[in-house]
Amino acid sequence: KKRTSISKKRIRKTIWKEKGYWAALKAFSLAKSLSTGNSKSFFVQQIQTLE
Repeated sequence: KKRTSISKKRIRKTIWKEKGYWAALKAFSLAKSLSTGNSKSFFVQQIQTLE
């Protein structure tokens, strides 16, 4: 088996890292929309506090 070149290894590594970045960005965006109540994909029951 031949060795994988350094450039190919780097390309694959950056793609792998990019996927993680976009997944984290989407998760953060979803968390923000849930916390503000602007979510269109999740239905979260609002808890009312007694004052």
